[in-house]
Formats: sequence, C-alpha cells, structure tokens
Amino acid sequence: MTLEWEQVVVDADDPTSLGTWWNEALRWVIVNDDPEAFEIRPSPDRVPGLLFLRTNDAKATKNRLHFDFRPDDHIHEVDRLLSLGATRVDIGQGRQTWVVLADPEGNEFCVLSSGAL
Repeated sequence: MTLEWEQVVVDADDPTSLGTWWNEALRWVIVNDDPEAFEIRPSPDRVPGLLFLRTNDAKATKNRLHFDFRPDDHIHEVDRLLSLGATRVDIGQGRQTWVVLADPEGNEFCVLSSGAL
C-alpha cells in the first residue's frame, strides 16, 4: 500500500486571484478554475498540486507551513517574484542567504540561494 501526496491546500480570500498569482510564479498549469476551489499543478497529470480554497478566516500570524524554493538564479527569481506582486517580509530571520517573501495574501515563502543542495 502506498500513500501519494496529492496537493497542498491553501486557504485564500480569493482563490482565483491567489491561484493565478501562484500559477504565474511557478509557471504551472491550471487544472480547475472553480472560483471556490482553484487548482494548479506542475502539469495536468503531475502531483502534488496546490488547491486554493475560499476561507472567511483572516491570516493572523506567520504561517506554520511554508514553501522553500531553490532557483537557478537567486537575484533574478527574487526580482521576478517581486515584479509579480510578492513583498519582502521580516519574520525574524535576520541576515541570511535566503530571502523571505509573501504572496499577495501574505503567505510567506523562501527563495533560497542558488545552486545544488
């Protein structure tokens, strides 16, 4: 018996808007454009994906779960994400080799330094 990771569910004030933003940021594909349950994946038949569900709860604190991304070109990717509408955030990380950003609804994620693990 196996357990396959299907998706990460992201609460959103506006699932379509936030899902579209992440779709542009990740360069994935939209597999469900329902305004209440908007889903993107790396490709139509590849998981895990991201499922954005409408919530009435406001984000109150730092996320307990966040994404870390390792780009080929750290500076270029940070600049690209900022141009899409991400913002820099300080969650107490101090001076690091990575940059903490937030998506348009305030969900934090990290852009790690370039290069192999």
